[in-house]
Amino acid sequence: MLDDTTLMAESEEELKNLLMRVKEESAKYGLKLSIKKTKIMATGPITSWQTEGEEMEAVRDFTFLGSMITADGDSSHGIKRRLLLGRKAMTNLDSILKRRDTTLPTKVRIVKAMVFPLVMYGSESWTIKKADRRRMDAFELEEEEFGFDIPPFTPFKESQSGSHSPFPSSPTTNTL
Repeated sequence: MLDDTTLMAESEEELKNLLMRVKEESAKYGLKLSIKKTKIMATGPITSWQTEGEEMEAVRDFTFLGSMITADGDSSHGIKRRLLLGRKAMTNLDSILKRRDTTLPTKVRIVKAMVFPLVMYGSESWTIKKADRRRMDAFELEEEEFGFDIPPFTPFKESQSGSHSPFPSSPTTNTL
């Protein structure tokens, strides 16, 4: 079975052609594309879709590489989830981070290695709204309560250009 594949097209016709090509190429290697298990997501209004007489379910969102992808490009759910994972990691590291015999540089390395990757995974595809920015800033303030000030890595600090982090300053939408 062919599993967990994402295809993107700009038109319905292009998507049909792409699906057929994947189905044909997969068959050459003994793989089968199950149209019944295939789901589609469109940025426009679509409730169902058929190809080769079989109907595919239309969805409004799906998880891809750990990030929630929505038809409207809203990343808020994924951002909240990642910040929650970061808070949980900080809580789990609490006994280490509050120890007096652990140096600040060691604590910084621990946070960089164990917290930031959890928070930042998938951030390249985020569309950031003002409310999301406030959540990120609040996470940064919580981090500072531990005594951390990590300007070179902290994703939510002001960059030299004056805009926050590596995120886009104006919302963008990724179209599937």
